[in-house]
Amino acid sequence: MRIKIVTKIAATAGMLCLILLASSVLQPNSVVHAQDQKVYEMRTYTVAPGRLPALLKRFSGGEVDLFVKHGMTSVGYWVPDNDELSENTLVYMLAHDSREAAAASWKAFGADPLWPPMRAASVEDGPIVTDVQNMFLDPTNFSPLH
Repeated sequence: MRIKIVTKIAATAGMLCLILLASSVLQPNSVVHAQDQKVYEMRTYTVAPGRLPALLKRFSGGEVDLFVKHGMTSVGYWVPDNDELSENTLVYMLAHDSREAAAASWKAFGADPLWPPMRAASVEDGPIVTDVQNMFLDPTNFSPLH
């Protein structure tokens, strides 16, 4: 008798899980997107010859922590898998709640008293970044990031 009750409870719980899963999968994409308005910022830094290690050291030595402190979410950091670009390029992506939130985060980052000395220390041996490209991206309705 006890086994039958446990089996029925397990079957009911399994059905409930399937119903919840199906309802989330079948939910219209526009509704899902409306609930999560994240915007993604892809930034590409080109650096002076031989200066990529200094940039990577700065990022891993506190710059990423400042991003977090000011409300930016790190999605990832990459060096291209290409002989030439791997010598002078860093690509990274941040997530923000909105374009307005991104602007506010960057403003707060720039005003943070920890940033100027961190930047100054990293460029003691010469300039690092020679070009910055950034692009804001909205996920498509079929993107796993929306």
